[in-house]
Amino acid sequence: MSYPTDGASTYPVQDIAASWERERPGTPVASIGIVTPIWRLAKLLGDDRRRVLARAGVDAATLDLLSVLRRSGKPYTLSTRELSRRSLVTAGAISQRVARAESDGLVTRRPGEGRPRTVLVSLTQSGHDLVETTVDHVLGREAELIDGLTGEQQGQLTELLQVLLQDVQRRLGDDRISHVGEE
Repeated sequence: MSYPTDGASTYPVQDIAASWERERPGTPVASIGIVTPIWRLAKLLGDDRRRVLARAGVDAATLDLLSVLRRSGKPYTLSTRELSRRSLVTAGAISQRVARAESDGLVTRRPGEGRPRTVLVSLTQSGHDLVETTVDHVLGREAELIDGLTGEQQGQLTELLQVLLQDVQRRLGDDRISHVGEE
């Protein structure tokens, strides 16, 4: 007996859904056509981004930290609390990221003025240079990968993904986005 997806299907996701419908009539399978490609895309895009970052000599957590600082605008300085909020990671994770980036000469930290418990983190010139180069590589590569969609299709997909993400977060009672693979 052959497996239902052994044929020359160009899009096995449809075969998987059809197989479940055949084997378990009444089983809700509509999600397979949405969730399965999202998981597959997340894996493909995540793996590709890791390769791009490895070539650039930076890890995803460090790039995230540097990118948040760079996007904040001059003087590229934020408190650790604000970094945590904008990075969508815990204060402990930010502390570790800042320590690593500081030891690599990519950021500096200093006490906040008039607030003894506040720590301010700033990009160094090396950090600025690294984020500028790396962001060009990452976003350029990602633009190549989605170039198979027209501008209109990209806009539609962006809107639909936003609707789906917000609805799933609402249903799960989770208003924070974690990075792919984080627990």
